[in-house]
Formats: sequence, C-alpha cells, structure tokens
Amino acid sequence: MRLLTVEYWPVHVICVGMIAAAVIDWWKYKVPNKLTFPLIISGWLLGLANNFGLGAGEGGIGAALAGTFLGMGLLLPVYAIGGMGAGDVKMTMGFGSWIGAFFGLAEGMWIIVYAFCAGTIVGGIIALGMIMVRGNYRHNVMHVREIVGDMFTSTGIGDVADKANKRRPRWHRLPYGVPLCIGFLGCLIFLYGL
Repeated sequence: MRLLTVEYWPVHVICVGMIAAAVIDWWKYKVPNKLTFPLIISGWLLGLANNFGLGAGEGGIGAALAGTFLGMGLLLPVYAIGGMGAGDVKMTMGFGSWIGAFFGLAEGMWIIVYAFCAGTIVGGIIALGMIMVRGNYRHNVMHVREIVGDMFTSTGIGDVADKANKRRPRWHRLPYGVPLCIGFLGCLIFLYGL
C-alpha cells in the first residue's frame, strides 16, 4: 500500500508521465519532446528542491542527474544501432530523473536498472507474441541473423545504424515505450506494493 500514499506523489507523477508516453508511442510510434523534456527537467527541479529541504524524497540534484544519465546509458547502445527511437531514450531519462530525485542515489539507481531489465523482458515477450500472431518465423529469424551479422561485419556503429534504417520498412514495429512503461510500473509495484 506504500505507493498509494501521499508521500509517494513524485512516483505518481512519473507513473502518469510514463503511461502517457506509452499511450502516445502506441498510437503514433513516437514519444514527443513536449512530454519527455518536461519530465526530465521537472525531475531535476525536484532534486534541486530536495537539496534545499523543499521537495519530497531522498535524492538531490546529483541523484536526479545520475538517474537521468543512467537511463540514457542503458538505452543509448540500442538507439545507436537503430533499435529504438530517441523518444524511448528520453522517456527513460525522465523516469531516471524522477526516481533518482525521489529515492536517492543508491536505491534509485538500482530501481532504474531493475525497471530497465523488466522492460526488456516485457518487450521480448511482446515481440514473441507479435511473431506468433503474425507467423512469419523465417522472416523474423532472417532479420535477427542480419542484425547480429551487422554487429560483427560493419565498420562501426554508424554503419550498423545505416543498415538497420535500410531494413526498417520491412520490420514489424514495436512501440518500445509500451514495454518500458509496463516494466517500470511493474517494477515499482513489485518493490513497493500498492
């Protein structure tokens, strides 16, 4: 029942932001900057307010910044090779900003890592479900083989991204904001209960 208490209002704010980002990503395959940048910056402001004893939570601006950069660092490699959009990365940065500001450096960073892992697992499950429903097993195996092959045969990250962008019209797209949101919210519920 801890997550539903008033003291956890910053967690409520980031949960609403994550749900909004997931819905928009599902609808438009894009998470807009109008949502992600305010989430990131408001998390920093919460951390700054905490430094002066005016906010809510354990972390200050340092923890909010660390959470932001951890969120970016976890998804940047996948973004760099064309595996997801920049909006998904910024969405995770906003989550990291608020979680770092509220839970503090030590606890907040673990929550971000656990939530990322949960989102990755959920994304894999959804992708497998999409493959099963569509039934194009050989087509999907061929894509995976090409992607893995690109990692070993390309001249650099830019080359991998270029090859991924050329294949993009043939992909079955997964709005990755959805599994990230499910993973993040599921992790918070698992760790802190409703």
